[in-house]
Amino acid sequence: MTYRAPLDDIRFVIKELAGLDDVLAMPGFEEVSEDLVDAVLEENARFVEQALAPLNHSGDTDPAKWNNGKVETSPGFKEAFQEFAQGGWQGLQHEIKWGGQGLPKLVGAPTGENLNAANLSFALCPLLTDGVIEALTAVGTPEQQNLYIPPMLEGRWTGTMNLTEPQAGSDLALVSSKAVKQSDGSYRLSGQKIFITYGEHDMAENIVHLVLARTPDAPKGVKGISLFIVPKYLVNDDGSLGAHNDVWCASIEHKLGIHGSPTTVLMYGAGKGDVGEGAVGYLVGEENRGLEYMFIMMNAARYAVGVQGIALSERALQHADAYARDRLQGQALEGSQGPVAIVNHPDVQRMLMTMKALTEGTRAMAYVAAAAFDKSRHHPDAHEQARNKALYEYLVPLVKGLSTESSIEVASLGVQVHGGMGYIEETGAAQYYRDARILTIYEGTTAIQANDFVGRKVLRDGGATAKALATQMYATVAELEEAANQGGDDAGGFALMARRLAAAIDANEQATHFVLANAKESPRAVFTGSVSYLMLAGIVYAGWQMARAALACHKRMVDGAGTAFHTQKLATSIFYAAYILPRAQAMSTAIQEGELAGRYAAVALAK
Repeated sequence: MTYRAPLDDIRFVIKELAGLDDVLAMPGFEEVSEDLVDAVLEENARFVEQALAPLNHSGDTDPAKWNNGKVETSPGFKEAFQEFAQGGWQGLQHEIKWGGQGLPKLVGAPTGENLNAANLSFALCPLLTDGVIEALTAVGTPEQQNLYIPPMLEGRWTGTMNLTEPQAGSDLALVSSKAVKQSDGSYRLSGQKIFITYGEHDMAENIVHLVLARTPDAPKGVKGISLFIVPKYLVNDDGSLGAHNDVWCASIEHKLGIHGSPTTVLMYGAGKGDVGEGAVGYLVGEENRGLEYMFIMMNAARYAVGVQGIALSERALQHADAYARDRLQGQALEGSQGPVAIVNHPDVQRMLMTMKALTEGTRAMAYVAAAAFDKSRHHPDAHEQARNKALYEYLVPLVKGLSTESSIEVASLGVQVHGGMGYIEETGAAQYYRDARILTIYEGTTAIQANDFVGRKVLRDGGATAKALATQMYATVAELEEAANQGGDDAGGFALMARRLAAAIDANEQATHFVLANAKESPRAVFTGSVSYLMLAGIVYAGWQMARAALACHKRMVDGAGTAFHTQKLATSIFYAAYILPRAQAMSTAIQEGELAGRYAAVALAK
């Protein structure tokens, strides 16, 4: 099925909801015009639709292959990556001084979404490279930055992050890889890393691994982890490539989905390179601060994975919508002369609209978060920088958590729209369902996002960010009520949105009060419901953006500038309020019953 980048919705969200004009007016973006942004979006759409989308299904059926430590990527991936590199896409958001284009994250987010929607497996390689570039930009030495960042921006080299090990899983305190300092200041690393995305491939000249390891005298636990650059090929002072490092790809994983993406097991210090025993590595920053540095990369990746969830939802929605319009089956509810397209059946409409509402709601939330990130870096007022930094950090776990969990729901509904044909691999709907399943797991499971949200985003500031957002959201409720009072065909829809958004905000405030009041004395009661709290906050925040979208559409229509797009966007916003926002009350209730739920869960699971 052909993929088309949703440019109408992307443009609407970045301009009407995320405030593209305000972002472009900030210092650092003087050379970026709205026309330039439109041109970037158009070219991005052309590239992903023509070069990447056709490889999505073939990458699933003809995945990457391992042979004696080497990985051959899916047919067409290598050539597509060369076109990706030549187009300058890797450098879109990165600093001009390193060879990037310096565009806002608000532009990078939609281009990243389209990249992932066209081919999720392919897009994982540049996603990880982005994280390495961001980490080295923040904490690398000038020499490391000059040596490693430009080739990655050019697409000649790629990057990975090496965190977990077989015995560690998500508990990085158990990382045991060793790093021994040498007389020349380098280190020799040994150990095994698992789940390394694009840890070995044939698409670029070199791979820059960022690796967590321990020095011999390091403290136990997470406080004793250091971060190292370990290139596949050593790099000479002039940037040319030297000897093959002692990094060996022992295997690639056989996975449920994202088959086109090689997920590798890497051995460091196995004596497989040309440098003797031990992989040559270079310390990033200071010893024992590696996890702190790695979280720079992790936070960038977590946002990016949230965007992956939106992308996969969009792809599954387009696929299901096209099928529903073509598939003739059953009579119309009101009667018909023959079978009708199933898009006319009420329950198919419910499924498609649920898919559409969740996709557009999470997209709006993510793009507004991207604008907050840009303002936290570029706004001329220090107070506004700090406020937007807090907002972005608050939203990242929501973007990652809700968008990825929603992608599973959306992809599952997509299979259901297809009926029995959805369960047949040839239709393609099943691939989205399989691919989606990893998104709630890697770069921190949904529970890890929820624990971070409760502990670092709500408890740390005493709920100040959550309360400030509630005030803004109630102001939107008042605008909805005003629109309803103006009358007209959509008055009932605006009244419904006002009621449902107000109730959802109240449910979120009740849950926030419970979390703040009980976290210290009854932590198990709070953390039993932490995922529900994360989902609740995400649903409400995304619902707020959909309400803002409805008001923006209403204004266009009142001014006589409305189009079919605005009519449909308004309808989707009303559906979100009617069908998605009511989940908030149920989640809030479950959260507040956390103590009893947790107590009886322990009883039920006891042996």
